[in-house]
Amino acid sequence: MTQLNKPIPPLPKLIFASRWLQLPLYIGLIVAQAVYVYHFWVELVHLIEAAFGNAAALDKLVTSIGYVTSAKLDGLNETIIMLVVLALIDVVMISNLLIMVIVGGYETFVSRLRLEGHPDQPEWLNHVNAGVLKVKLATAIIGISSIHLLKTFINAANYTDKVLLWQTVIHAVFLLSALAIALTERLIHHPGDDDH
Repeated sequence: MTQLNKPIPPLPKLIFASRWLQLPLYIGLIVAQAVYVYHFWVELVHLIEAAFGNAAALDKLVTSIGYVTSAKLDGLNETIIMLVVLALIDVVMISNLLIMVIVGGYETFVSRLRLEGHPDQPEWLNHVNAGVLKVKLATAIIGISSIHLLKTFINAANYTDKVLLWQTVIHAVFLLSALAIALTERLIHHPGDDDH
C-alpha cells in the first residue's frame, strides 16, 4: 500500500475533518455579500431618483452619508454626488474583500475549488496561501480605509478635528501594518523558494 493510500487514524481524521466547520462561516459571508449588493442598489436607486428631483430620495442620501449643511438643499450638489459615489465604491471594495476571504479562505483552509482551466478563475488564486492572502487582505483594507478617509475629508466640516486626526492616524497604522505583513511574508518566503 502506497503512502498516498494509507488510511488515516481516527483522531487525525477527525482533526482534519474539523476544517469543514468553517463552511457555515463562508456561507455567512456569502449572505453578507448579498446584503452589500442590496445596499448598493438601494443607494444607487436613491442617487438616480435624487438626480431627477425626488426630494425624499435626496433626504435619504443626505442622511445615509451624514452630510450636514446650513444651506437649503434644492437638489444634488457635487459634494453629495461625490460622497454617494465614494460610498458606492466603498461597498464594491468591501465586496471585493469578501470575495477574497470567501474564495481564498475556502481554497486555503477547507478544500480545493478545482478551478484549474476555468476561464473565470481569478489570477491570484493560482498562488494563494495564508501569507499571500494576508497581504492581499491588508492592501484591500488600506484601500477601504483610504476611501473612508477621503469621504471624511470631503465632508470635513461635519467632523471634529479629533475625529479627523484619529482617522488619519488609524489609516497610517493600517499602512504600517500592511508594510510589516508584506515584509514579514517576503522574509519568510524568499523569492526563489518556489516556482511562482
